[in-house]
Amino acid sequence: MATAAASSSLSFAVSHRRRHSISSSSRLITLKAPPSKHLLLRNPSCRRHPWILCSAAPPDAEAQPSKNRRPADENIREEAARRELATPANGFSAWYVPFGAPADDGPSGERYSLDEIVYRSRSGGLLDVRHDMDALKKFPGSYWRALFDSRVGRTTWPYGSGVWSKKEWVLPEIDADHIVSLFEGNSNLFWAERLGREHLGGMPDLWVKHCGISHTGSFKDLGMTVLVSQVNRLRRRPLNRPIAGVGCASTGDTSAALSAYCAAAGIPAIVFLPADRISLAQLVQPIANGATVLSLDTDFDGCMRLIREVTAELPIYLANSLNSLRLEGQKTAAIEILQQFDWEVPDWVIVPGGNLGNIYAFYKGFEMCRELGLVDRMPRLVCAQAANANPLYLHYKAGWTDFKPVTAAPTFASAIQIGDPVSIDRAEFALRATDGIVEEATEEELMDAMSLADRTGMFACPHTGVALAALTKLRDRRVIKANDRTVVVSTAHGLKFTQSKIDYHSKEIADMACRYANPPVNVKANFGAVMDVLKKKLDVKLNV
Repeated sequence: MATAAASSSLSFAVSHRRRHSISSSSRLITLKAPPSKHLLLRNPSCRRHPWILCSAAPPDAEAQPSKNRRPADENIREEAARRELATPANGFSAWYVPFGAPADDGPSGERYSLDEIVYRSRSGGLLDVRHDMDALKKFPGSYWRALFDSRVGRTTWPYGSGVWSKKEWVLPEIDADHIVSLFEGNSNLFWAERLGREHLGGMPDLWVKHCGISHTGSFKDLGMTVLVSQVNRLRRRPLNRPIAGVGCASTGDTSAALSAYCAAAGIPAIVFLPADRISLAQLVQPIANGATVLSLDTDFDGCMRLIREVTAELPIYLANSLNSLRLEGQKTAAIEILQQFDWEVPDWVIVPGGNLGNIYAFYKGFEMCRELGLVDRMPRLVCAQAANANPLYLHYKAGWTDFKPVTAAPTFASAIQIGDPVSIDRAEFALRATDGIVEEATEEELMDAMSLADRTGMFACPHTGVALAALTKLRDRRVIKANDRTVVVSTAHGLKFTQSKIDYHSKEIADMACRYANPPVNVKANFGAVMDVLKKKLDVKLNV
């Protein structure tokens, strides 16, 4: 069978029909257990499968180990290699094709092995990773749902990662021993209860996907584990490609992710950064991980031009989103969202956009789930841009005609300060395919939205502020309805952008009112002065 390795990790089988053709009371999960009396147990934590049918274990079941532990001198990577040797190949594959190539463009069309070092098509266009969908379709959507769910939260290498738990859909042919993973992904889906209820017109189903809760503090880890794993494969036997290092241009988060994963693999990392345009927290990450950091007197677009010229001359592998491998990891965030909603599709997903690979990655993850039968529809996508770096927004407002790059002005959302995005064609495709929308946020709007979210328990980055400001505008125009299930993608951790928060709460930003500023109160160290401040702040009468 084509998935001996995959099916070995399944501990349950799911009996499933589509939601519209079966009542929820008849959906069951049947757990394998020694034959005996069967019990029908209620499963209140799962809406799709509210009942579990299992067999009662024999009296001495607790004394029997459910799984043999690996030998004490064997680590999880070695255990995976041993199991892989005993398992036949799964029959899945993937390759590069020109972006936009028709799905029925057979073997005679332009295509490249993933083991080739190629970034553009013959015509100079972008590439895309295409999977053998016919092979994947041999298994029903219920199989893939159960397989992916069975791997969540495990330490089995490499499936404990939120990315590699979907290995068959990411890099199906890579050996587990070549994978470089820091157990990325599996990030929190935060119910923004108070923000939705009090500040967005009573939204009971508002969620924030905290992709910044990852190893290096941003969603870039999801793509970088895939890219660096493939480089690791290329550098090792039997391919032995002469790759001296991996390089990227970055506005901060890409360089942090690249540096960490290269450090874990022992591969040199080279980073081009625009001088004085990223936060200190972002700058220190590649430095700490041992990368070669070049601070250049230009913007991100200038850094991007230089890294492309350098990688054309030196054996340095290009890690920017021009390389479509990263999108294979980033698309798993979309699959995770569906998992976290028990495979129910949200109405809207709002993604901050800079170089624009991420909006296409989310489209790709949702579309694979739809095509392979895990879900039956797509969410509508929204790409949110800073008004100071808004080429996609202008393109959208012009009716998708005659794209023109812009010169990006400084923005607190520095990671998306990009005026000539590489993935403009990918983003347009994703938004058209999902009846999507592009919205923008001014500096004041994004900082206010970030700070208001913080007041409800988050610690958002400015890029999340862009997405939240876009949500506010769409709610005001009643495009997004109060009861629409909406997911805002938070791409980085707020701790990477503390200076912007300090400036905001100190009211030190020119021409900005800072409506939600909350500066510390300087008080004399005596009881009366402290009590006066607290009475005013708490707005209560205290009996003293």
